[in-house]
Amino acid sequence: MNIDEIKQNLKEILNKNRYNHTIGVCYTAMSLAMCYGEDIKKAELAGLLHDNAKCISDEKMLKKCKKHNIDISEAEYKQPYLLHAKLGAFYASYKYGIDDSDIAEAIKYHTTGCPDMTMLQKIVYVADYIEPGRDKADNLMEIRKMAFKDIDKAIYMILRDTIKYLKENNKIIDDMSLKTYEYYGG
Repeated sequence: MNIDEIKQNLKEILNKNRYNHTIGVCYTAMSLAMCYGEDIKKAELAGLLHDNAKCISDEKMLKKCKKHNIDISEAEYKQPYLLHAKLGAFYASYKYGIDDSDIAEAIKYHTTGCPDMTMLQKIVYVADYIEPGRDKADNLMEIRKMAFKDIDKAIYMILRDTIKYLKENNKIIDDMSLKTYEYYGG
């Protein structure tokens, strides 16, 4: 599929807000790629496809992950919506014909992050948080500025605020998010 075909398919399967978010992440990822000298095309594809499995029900995501032998963590069993990242990485290849492990890994880790991320993984992780349509996160303006100065510090700030939010709201924190937070300075 080419970019226009992917956009059309996403427009059909995602709700309007999710599609608008996806386009925002795509453009933000491309901007960050330009800032950090990364492959703009890969950033565009990873940004476009990062939430391609987001509108699938929790039950269906669990079934599809089991069917395709995608590992499911304890936190993901308790909060199956987290699986959209792993399933989305699988679909990038299976459904959209993207045969690039860099793109797949960026999609896979866009929600939790992972220690020692590649620059593309960092870009998609940060773009998902700072895209222009987002407006509810604490310290968002500060994180947006930092994203274009020091992406590792922006990752730390995102994780710090996310973990704080999850703790304050008695939500489960995925182990990978904690490992990522520790890696980036937590």
